Amino acid sequence: MSLIDCLATTDALAEVFSDESVLGAMLEFEAALARASAQAGVVPAAAAAVITEAAARRGFNAPDIATDARSGATPAIPFVKALRARVREMDPASAEYVHAGATSQDVTDTALVLVLRRAQRIISADHERLEGTLRALSEHHAGTVMLGRTLLQPAAPTTFGLKVAAWTAPIVRSWRRLDRAWTRAMVIQLGGAAGTLAALGDPGPQIAESAARDLGLRAAPPWHTDRDRPGALIAGCGLYVAALGKAARDVALLMQAEVQEAAEPGGGSSSMPQKRNPSGCALVLAAAARTPGLVASYLTAMAQEHERGLGGIQAEWPIVSATVQSTGAAVAALASVIEGLAVDSARMRANLEATGGTIFAERAVLLLAPSLGRDRAEQLVAEAITASRGRDVPFAAALKNAAGAEQVIPSGVLNAIDEPARYLGSAERFRKQLLGQSDE
Repeated sequence: MSLIDCLATTDALAEVFSDESVLGAMLEFEAALARASAQAGVVPAAAAAVITEAAARRGFNAPDIATDARSGATPAIPFVKALRARVREMDPASAEYVHAGATSQDVTDTALVLVLRRAQRIISADHERLEGTLRALSEHHAGTVMLGRTLLQPAAPTTFGLKVAAWTAPIVRSWRRLDRAWTRAMVIQLGGAAGTLAALGDPGPQIAESAARDLGLRAAPPWHTDRDRPGALIAGCGLYVAALGKAARDVALLMQAEVQEAAEPGGGSSSMPQKRNPSGCALVLAAAARTPGLVASYLTAMAQEHERGLGGIQAEWPIVSATVQSTGAAVAALASVIEGLAVDSARMRANLEATGGTIFAERAVLLLAPSLGRDRAEQLVAEAITASRGRDVPFAAALKNAAGAEQVIPSGVLNAIDEPARYLGSAERFRKQLLGQSDE
């Protein structure tokens, strides 16, 4: 991978989208097309065999093809020219059957689909690793009490198990939607000059179906300017990466020195030896920052003209490549973060207790309101909060000293008002529901 892209991909995905891989996919298409055409009697069997052999040799000069692609606005033209030249060297009579009946976008679109299929397997494996680790983490910390935080401020208590489940559910839901969209996009592109396969005659649909089977893809009518299937895949990547980013953001905040409730393995600093940076979270959040713009660019490019787009289709390859690699980089990074996450339950408890119990003000209002009325209850609790903060007195003690509070709230309840386990509500029920959700 290049230095510019090193934080936006993984080794495996960089190889999938490499020049060699893309050219290999283009060659797979041409060989499958030749074999399918031969089966239908449109291309001589001997010519199909020569084309298949020529395609298997690989070794085309990617930089030359890339340079020549600019004049025709597609790499397919110089690619087909190079393949035809190779076949001509092997058997001149077979050269005229190279790419027979197909158009440039047939080879580029099908090659992209083949590359995406490889990427799906890689990203799916990392997702399974992440999901399994998240579920185990949530189960392990089902009873670990911590501060809930709203608007970055201390709120009522929750459990770390519920927090992790709340990361897991949208990640799993968005992945299932993305995975379905990915599978639905695995369709061969073969339409010929204007999407009618006229050059292949009546056997055209049969050839498309045969080539699709050969490549392990589905056959469908040509979709040269119908980009909804790959569009759903790209949009799904955007939702999935956003869900990954939410978890990474929370981990990074929990890792702050002022909080120190959890920490990923992290990375060092070039100048400050004491630092342990949330580097894995940084990679996820970088992808989450980058992907929405890529999704928007793809959706913009979907409005393509008539039977062949002008500009939109030329925009797609780099958009799709960057989006999918960003997705893969994000899930791989978050999987490593969660696998190495150190959770400090004692620190969680200490941070909770450091509030002096004021986070239970809501509970106090609810206990007082039936006897005193809501307004008086809120006034009394506000006075207790002021007394607690101003004199460093625990909230429960300040409330106990407030006029009339002890008469309204039984002493046993009052003494336990700041016990987190008594104010977790349905946290455990919701945790289990989130982990048990199927796609909605």
